[in-house]
Amino acid sequence: MNDTEGIYNQVCFHAQQCVEKALKGLLEHRGYLPPPTHKLADLIPLTESMIAEDLEDEIRLLDRFYIPTRYPDALPGLLPDGLPEKDAAQEALSVAKRVLEEVSCLLAE
Repeated sequence: MNDTEGIYNQVCFHAQQCVEKALKGLLEHRGYLPPPTHKLADLIPLTESMIAEDLEDEIRLLDRFYIPTRYPDALPGLLPDGLPEKDAAQEALSVAKRVLEEVSCLLAE
């Protein structure tokens, strides 16, 4: 095992969790009770008109990381190419940063 094996899947998992918590925090801030879900696709409709539309598709893509990166042995084959690699981790981290920036601005209003 090389030094980076297992790290990229954790980056993807934590990026997904970051976005989940940011969206739930935004909902809470706006007076909504966030649903008990980890699925970002379930949260996006609740944040309608709060989050920029161009981010919604990117946010949905993070859902593909939740189960296989949290439980890599639970359901083999969820990610067709195996665990995420560096490019997927960079993409997930980029989306998480953009969502955090946007939600931070919305919370400051």
